[in-house]
Amino acid sequence: MIIHTMNQKIHANSKAMSMWLERMVKSLGNHSDRLNAINIFPVADGDTGSNLYLTARSAHDAISKLETENIGELLTMASRAAMESARGNSGTLLAVFMAGLAEPLCGVERMTAPILATALERGKVRAWSALSDPVSGTMLSVMQVVADTARATHRASEFEPESKAALVEMLGTLCIAAKAAVVATENELGELHKAQIVDAGAVGMLIILDELRGVLLGQVIDPDEYSKLHGYDIQDPHIHQNVSADTGVEVMCTISLDALGAATLRGQLDTIGDSVIMSPVNATEDGYRWRVHVHVPEAESALNVIRGIGSPVNVSVTDLCTHDG
Repeated sequence: MIIHTMNQKIHANSKAMSMWLERMVKSLGNHSDRLNAINIFPVADGDTGSNLYLTARSAHDAISKLETENIGELLTMASRAAMESARGNSGTLLAVFMAGLAEPLCGVERMTAPILATALERGKVRAWSALSDPVSGTMLSVMQVVADTARATHRASEFEPESKAALVEMLGTLCIAAKAAVVATENELGELHKAQIVDAGAVGMLIILDELRGVLLGQVIDPDEYSKLHGYDIQDPHIHQNVSADTGVEVMCTISLDALGAATLRGQLDTIGDSVIMSPVNATEDGYRWRVHVHVPEAESALNVIRGIGSPVNVSVTDLCTHDG
């Protein structure tokens, strides 16, 4: 990925993380149309780019006026806002990934290579664990690859672990590995291979990671490089318009449950729907507030199950056959 250097020097602190969220929003907004154009999995509804952008914007808005030197505090607040306002599978997984990133960063004021490796591993674990039926060839694959690459780079590096050189090295290898993971998605999922495109969510994760590298190293990403990905050139058609979208609805809500209640709800949703994602937002006296996402033929089937276990709030129901791209 070609990257041009900016004149401004940016340090790996909370201010840089705030700027990362700002740049993430801008870049996802600029790329949303092309991400929508290649969105055919898990549902060909052409809204992955819009969902990632809107979710990232909620995260940035939540911390835009926050003054803190604690990177973990900043990302925790951002991820909770993202979780509560998450859109679709991709937005929900981005919010969950950010929540995982934040956990090892509590109390941390400067990003280093070993801390970044730990944070990426935690983000990966949270995202893969949130899905009842995780699928390779998606943004999950990019999370897996970058976490593994970060760990391997940290172990093999000849630089002082806490040094800027080690961080520069790790960020470079991460983005190269992320791009390779995106390219590989075309052959990991049958739907993508048939359409000869890469996964939209995976490209979104690459953009997000490129912006992290850019902000920490004081560089700006060249957006033209993404046009080399299959199906991503501005001249390429909107693939999802030629694919029959699933009928049904996407139901999302927030609900407070203990561990048993959460496991019970996940099991019941798995029997009536798919694309089930459940992830804790924050702890409560009796358990956690959970963000819930599921695709079902009819909304009431899911809402009846959810209401039978707890009291959902922030409920949204979206037609899967609606094309937002």
